[in-house]
Amino acid sequence: MTRKQSIFISVAVVLLFSLLCFIIFSEHGLVDLNTLKKERDQLVEKNELLSDENLTLSAEIDRLQHDPKYIESIARQELGMVGQDELILKPQSSPKP
Repeated sequence: MTRKQSIFISVAVVLLFSLLCFIIFSEHGLVDLNTLKKERDQLVEKNELLSDENLTLSAEIDRLQHDPKYIESIARQELGMVGQDELILKPQSSPKP
């Protein structure tokens, strides 16, 4: 091998190594690509959870709009309401000795 060929090969190897480093570590390189893929996967998972929550809330909204018994049960549980023909009995507390 002549001196020109060895210099040419050395320069080519250095350029290829530089190009490889640029591809891996540059702003839009493989490291950034992997980070973006992880972020995308997290967003897809969060989106699925929000979709499930939306379906649950949509079903509850529908029940609140069309199911009187459900509305009554919610009023009893959350607001402590009683029916029109019901009596509230409170036990008397015994006096402390």
